[in-house]
Amino acid sequence: MTAQLDAPDLQRALALATVIDTRLYIGGRYVAPARSETIEVLDPATASVIATVSAATAPDIDAAVHAAREAFRGPWSRLTPSARATLLRRLADRLEAAAEDFALVESLDNGKPLALARGDIAASIEVFRYYAGWADKIDGRSVTPSTMTGWQGYTRKKPIGVVGQIIPWNFPLNMASWKLAPALATGNTVVLKPSELTPLTALMLAGLVDECGFPPGVVNIVPGYGAGAGAALAQHPGVDKIAFTGSVETGRSIGHAAVDSMKRVSLELGGKSPTIVLPDADVESAIAGVCHAIFTNQGEVCTAGSRAFVHEKLYDRVLAGIIARIESITVGGGLAPGTEMGPLISAAQRDKVDGFVERARTGGATVYSGATPSDSAGFFYPPTVVADVARTSEIATQEVFGPVLVVHRYTDADDVAAWANDSEFGLAAGIFGRDISAIMTLADRLDAGSVWVNGYHGVDPTMPFGGFKSSGWGRELGPDALDLYTETTAVNVCLG
Repeated sequence: MTAQLDAPDLQRALALATVIDTRLYIGGRYVAPARSETIEVLDPATASVIATVSAATAPDIDAAVHAAREAFRGPWSRLTPSARATLLRRLADRLEAAAEDFALVESLDNGKPLALARGDIAASIEVFRYYAGWADKIDGRSVTPSTMTGWQGYTRKKPIGVVGQIIPWNFPLNMASWKLAPALATGNTVVLKPSELTPLTALMLAGLVDECGFPPGVVNIVPGYGAGAGAALAQHPGVDKIAFTGSVETGRSIGHAAVDSMKRVSLELGGKSPTIVLPDADVESAIAGVCHAIFTNQGEVCTAGSRAFVHEKLYDRVLAGIIARIESITVGGGLAPGTEMGPLISAAQRDKVDGFVERARTGGATVYSGATPSDSAGFFYPPTVVADVARTSEIATQEVFGPVLVVHRYTDADDVAAWANDSEFGLAAGIFGRDISAIMTLADRLDAGSVWVNGYHGVDPTMPFGGFKSSGWGRELGPDALDLYTETTAVNVCLG
């Protein structure tokens, strides 16, 4: 099924895009880039240009890092934790007041359904509020030494300093909140590079940061290309820590750059996450859950449940149900009423996804596909199911990052755990079933940073998020994220 664009929402979103200040935000001001380079931002549903944004290059990154360093040494370091909390709450309030505008622009810029964009903005608001609550609760501990008589120790948590943050295009504002909120709560200053494909809501957020009264230079937002702005930020000697979400390949490059300059680094990378349907699962719930795991946000989700392992007892019924579901998914522009799945982010991404599927088809796989709009120039790809593939095949092992589900049949519970773990990734997993003992046993055996049971994509600010193996280093969200942005000083006092 396909959806038609809803003119009122589209026109409002386009109008909002024209009034965004698309210059770089450095040192508390919107400024023109040093080299006058620009980025054409496209609507993925139509392939038309919706905005032209300034592109940061190395001199702009240098200016942003300098502004962040001056703010860290100056007014930001003199603010109390309570004052930082007040600013974060104020930012959450301003974002909440403008939530619908942000959602419309996010949907236009990224292509995701408006309902999902609204959920992303709401989640971002809660992340800012959650870390506002942590700002005045970051403390150390008192330690009585076990071997040194006459000494007393205590620890202090301190901000790292200037943090470079690079975020992806699939959840633009949400990923910005995951990075900004804990960094600011712990007293760091930030240079944030949004993706060149989806920079608009980050620039809108810069306007709110300005309105809220953050000292100049505390938050700097510099859209740009990876090879220019991203590489310059990762390699800059004035940056104390890099936080990155994106591809494994880029994450490895950033990791190497960070080691060379001894930066702290955290990486949230890719996934090839399994969903496992146990033999006692409710069939209809399992079908809905497996489809939600892969087709949410067009499958452009690092945690996407792109490998479904279905017990042989239920395999035929579950596969038939998934096929029926993809034939009924409404695909269209994100701002069209009833859209369940929007376009992919770019023509390059669409072609990459299609290449995976066509190579699998050529190799003997059975492929089932839904429908896409037939009269659109947008970057649509149908919801797709691939069956009858080897466990070692390309499509079964590599991250596709699109609405493509590989379905496997299994017979043995011990084998399915090993099979699910046979991956370079370990970001997430889902389990569908009724036997709580079997579920908990399986969950404990899975190499995954997040395991969801009888549901999927449940993310809360209080729970840590991250992965094993090539899925990254460190944990975002929850109290764990505070450790990503603090250093510990141990103070040892001789009492006499």
